[in-house]
Amino acid sequence: MAVAGATLIALSACAGGGGAAAGNGKFTYLHVTEDPATPAIIKELAGNECTAENKALPYDDQKIAQAQLDQKVQLLAGQKGLPTMFSAGGAPTVTQSLDKSGSLVDVDAALTKLGVADDILPAAKSTIKALYGGNDIALPYQFNIEGFWYNKKIFTENGLTVPGTWDELVSDAKVLNDAGVQPFATGASGQGWPITRLISGYAFRELGPDAMANIRDGKAKLTDPAYVKAAQAIADLGSKGYLGKAPEAVDYNTIISDFLTGKAGIMYMGSWVLPNFADATANKIGSDNIGFFPFPTVPGGKGTVDQLPANVGVPTALSKAAYNDKVGAWTKCIAKNFGSAALKESGQISGFKVNTPVKTDALTSLVQDKIASTKTSVVWFETYFSSKASTTSWNNIAALVDGKTSADDFMKLVQADL
Repeated sequence: MAVAGATLIALSACAGGGGAAAGNGKFTYLHVTEDPATPAIIKELAGNECTAENKALPYDDQKIAQAQLDQKVQLLAGQKGLPTMFSAGGAPTVTQSLDKSGSLVDVDAALTKLGVADDILPAAKSTIKALYGGNDIALPYQFNIEGFWYNKKIFTENGLTVPGTWDELVSDAKVLNDAGVQPFATGASGQGWPITRLISGYAFRELGPDAMANIRDGKAKLTDPAYVKAAQAIADLGSKGYLGKAPEAVDYNTIISDFLTGKAGIMYMGSWVLPNFADATANKIGSDNIGFFPFPTVPGGKGTVDQLPANVGVPTALSKAAYNDKVGAWTKCIAKNFGSAALKESGQISGFKVNTPVKTDALTSLVQDKIASTKTSVVWFETYFSSKASTTSWNNIAALVDGKTSADDFMKLVQADL
């Protein structure tokens, strides 16, 4: 879901042209074991829409634990042996270094030459470019948007409408809290990203879509007043009890459960939660009772509600050394067919167009419509952070919303590790 940071080690130059992987006669896909759905879809394509491509260059499935991915990819790059297609490194900096060394295919250029560039959704392309410094160097086999899911019944019972501004959201939270309903299902046990993403959400609406890129590029610091204001806004939710009594003790699964059992009225989460919503055993409130609204605007802010936070799961890169006409044919077939196959086979939403209609449930269709209408996406709080800074952020967010750390001190702690 959320990519973690990783230590960057030096890479040997790997200019395209030959390489061990280029001559193995297979379309090798090295993917993380934690994502069994994507390779299953590729395998399905190999036996159907991409039969001819598979006959010319047989599909070869390889897997590795995500915790070992960065080290393995960098080792293979140093040996000029990157597989044809592979899950990109956990930290964007790892993949950017591979790109700078000449190891990766320019995906946008390749798809344009193949005549299928338009089969990548604009929002997915925008997200990839945001991750990799403006370069389109990955395929979006998964695509998730983020925002607030809400319990329609609870809203109706309390006379609430979907908030369009931050002040309206806070006002709705007060109404729910006064009525004895926990406003937000969230938590910070293990990793605190469900709450830290509220900080970046506010910052994007206050400062515009470049808010976190400006931190990365040294044009701004987290200790600047506008960023501290964002942290303070989220701290205020905690001090008023809107995030629950003890968010530091609530883990990811409990967050989902609190929302799906009707304990809380609102939950900030990505569209990766759709399978949870479709689970009739876990979903006690019913899918028909779930609505969605984007992060609201901040008065006077530069950001807009159509700039949705998004991610592409574990992005997938192509080896320049292994790329040839047969790989290009595979890539073209994937671009044209993966979007439909992913929905049909596993209900997975990707960054590819759905060229063959697939019947989906109402919430999946809602997410698809939101993605289709999104031209500019934004990232999340820790996107460009080092591993150390990400850990500092996650480990200290509970103290911020519990009132044990000030917004200014929280931002100072994270900024010190950037």
